[in-house]
Amino acid sequence: MASNSTRGQVIDKVVKIKRCAAVVKGGRRFSFAAMVVVGDGKGKVGWGYGKANEVPPSVDKAVKDGMHRMNEVPIVDGTIPHTVKGRHGAAKVILVPASPGTGVIAGASVRAVCEAAGIRDILTKSYGSNNPVNLVKATIEALLSLRARQEIERLRGVTL
Repeated sequence: MASNSTRGQVIDKVVKIKRCAAVVKGGRRFSFAAMVVVGDGKGKVGWGYGKANEVPPSVDKAVKDGMHRMNEVPIVDGTIPHTVKGRHGAAKVILVPASPGTGVIAGASVRAVCEAAGIRDILTKSYGSNNPVNLVKATIEALLSLRARQEIERLRGVTL
C-alpha cells in the first residue's frame, strides 16, 4: 500500500488512503483521506493527514501537513542509539538498534517511517492494533523519545 515519491529533497510515502461515503439524495458522495509519512532521509521525519474529494489533492494536503510536523530524530551509524518503545491507542511498537547490513526489518507502516527518517538498520516488532495510522503515530512517538549519548551526558552533567 505504501507508495513513495521524492519532491525536491523530501521523501513522502503514502501509508493509507481511506474512502468515506456521505449518503445524499442522489446516492453516495465519496471523499478520500490520506495518511502520509514525510522525511528527508537524514534524520527528520513527520506524518501528515489530508482529506479531499479526490485522491491526489488529499495526498498533497497530507504531504503539506507532514512538512509542518517534521521533527529531528537521532541516528547513529544508520541505526538508532538505543532500544525504545512507542504507543498510540492500542498500537505498541518496539524499535531495536541493529548491526550494519541488517536492513529495515519492519511491517509496511513502521518501515515507511524508518525509511523516511533515513534509518538503514533496525529491528522492530508491533503489538496490539495493526491500524496503520496508529502504528505510524506510535513509531514516530518512539523515535521522538530517543536520546543521543551526547545529549544524555549534557543533561545529566556526567560522562558516560
